[in-house]
Amino acid sequence: MSLDPYHAPVSPFAAGLSCRCPRCGRGPLFKGFLDLAPKCTSCGLDYDFADAGDGPAVFVILFAGFIVVALAFWVEAKFEPPMWVHALLWIPAILVVTLGLLRPLKALMVALQYRNKASEGRLDHHGQ
Repeated sequence: MSLDPYHAPVSPFAAGLSCRCPRCGRGPLFKGFLDLAPKCTSCGLDYDFADAGDGPAVFVILFAGFIVVALAFWVEAKFEPPMWVHALLWIPAILVVTLGLLRPLKALMVALQYRNKASEGRLDHHGQ
């Protein structure tokens, strides 16, 4: 996998946050909600190199947890609502924040893998 000299460089943040191909920035990256397409429909980049793993989920959980818990504490301190109000507020908020961020963050990690030519670590056997 190498960066293509025939395509202008695309910002990994622009491509990732728009869920587009990291090489051309035009083709869709996903074929489902979180399933990567086999390749770009615009430039033909094979997405086999991409392995975001659990990284996007970890970042989303940490970010969403911080925001929702901080807001829940603030609402509790300011208004002291009953527990059912907290459930009514924060369960949908958690779903919206986590599901809303998961796809763009996965796309961003794939775009950063492409830009930085990240791959699995390999052992160097040349010294033997």
